[in-house]
Amino acid sequence: MEDKTQITDAEWEVMRVVWTLHQATSKDIIDVLRFKKNWKQATAKTLIGRLVQKGLLKTEKEGRRYIYSAVVDEIESIKVLEQRLFNRICNKEVGSAIANMIAEATLSHSDVDLLEQTLNRKKSEAVDEVKCNCVPGQCQCKSHLNH
Repeated sequence: MEDKTQITDAEWEVMRVVWTLHQATSKDIIDVLRFKKNWKQATAKTLIGRLVQKGLLKTEKEGRRYIYSAVVDEIESIKVLEQRLFNRICNKEVGSAIANMIAEATLSHSDVDLLEQTLNRKKSEAVDEVKCNCVPGQCQCKSHLNH
């Protein structure tokens, strides 16, 4: 599954189209991305081919054309992406990173309600201090500066 979740930024653009349409031809994908990215047909087809090779898209032949559908779920792919981000930073910085993401995001009232509900549930699990997960020299935590 790890190889399947390695999606480049450009491949994400293709996957978003397929996730939205559930099934798409290369023409469908090209038409959407031509407006957003101004990509040529060859660029989109190259990315589609990479995604098929990675096992992220499956193909079904229908007459002279291929229909593409996602092998991986969008929500699960987003969760993997989130986890990768958190694995790259000190555990002590995760809260700040989340707060910064929220501050930068455009949110609806229902999004804010969801965040408030989630934070209220998290309060019961909160710890006094988050433990650092870094090795000495990887972050600014006081526990590492004494070495």
